[in-house]
Amino acid sequence: MLWRLTRKQFESQKGDGNKLAMNAIVDSGEVPGILAYHSTKAIGWCAIAPRSSFPALSRSRILQPIDDRPCWSVACLFVDRSYRKKGVSTELLRAATEYAKSQGAELVEGYPVEPKSEKDIPPAFAWTGIPKVFIHAGFKEVVRRSPTRPIMRLELT
Repeated sequence: MLWRLTRKQFESQKGDGNKLAMNAIVDSGEVPGILAYHSTKAIGWCAIAPRSSFPALSRSRILQPIDDRPCWSVACLFVDRSYRKKGVSTELLRAATEYAKSQGAELVEGYPVEPKSEKDIPPAFAWTGIPKVFIHAGFKEVVRRSPTRPIMRLELT
């Protein structure tokens, strides 16, 4: 919910309030992202939606729009600890972009965090993904306004 709200809103409804807000999105019929499963267990999550669904991106000086092209955004990419480093993130990202394409998206952006090394960033702080996962899914870096935050894109057409 961080990218969907103002910082003040997010903080004021932290925990149950944000869970209720996400439930309201789902109950409205909007698909806020996709889940990865192993058997019947949810093991991963990718928040993907039109960039306009994430107004906080435009408030970030680093993640401002690159151009006027409509795009979808990957705002969160999470995999359960016991399934990490097994390719789940890449497959989840590929599935998310296929979903976006099925909804008419022509372009998807991601905003991963670039660690100095994989040991330099705790997984809890890599919730927008890391560049190598996006590269493996076919994304290319298009701009970097910060040493640690590339903006990566995938053309779907």
